[in-house]
Amino acid sequence: MALLQTGLLGMIAGFMALFVIFVIALYIYMALALSSIAKRTNTKDPWLAWIPIANIYLATQIAKVPGWVTLSIILPFIPVLGSIAFVIVWAWLWWKIAEIRKRPGWWGILIALIPIVNLVLIGILAWDKK
Repeated sequence: MALLQTGLLGMIAGFMALFVIFVIALYIYMALALSSIAKRTNTKDPWLAWIPIANIYLATQIAKVPGWVTLSIILPFIPVLGSIAFVIVWAWLWWKIAEIRKRPGWWGILIALIPIVNLVLIGILAWDKK
């Protein structure tokens, strides 16, 4: 029984380690992409992409919306409606960024709602030659 528990704990630790590595890789990808978008749009301080919460402020600056929109990160603390409102604000923010990068605005909705597709579209916004 102890051997089974040890093996199970080892497996859980392995999955946790893989999860942490995945999250770090995803964070680096998003920071690189947002920094690149900021540079391409001549937005001041692209290094803010590497700082949590400041990267959302940077996104508001790229989208040319008021900086106080950064406070939308507290919306998910409001049960149900807050999370819906946050997704709407996030989609609107990426809609504006997509338009600034000369792409269809509806990409913002895809970025806010569809996993994996969002990574591809953000990569296109960041590194496409257009």
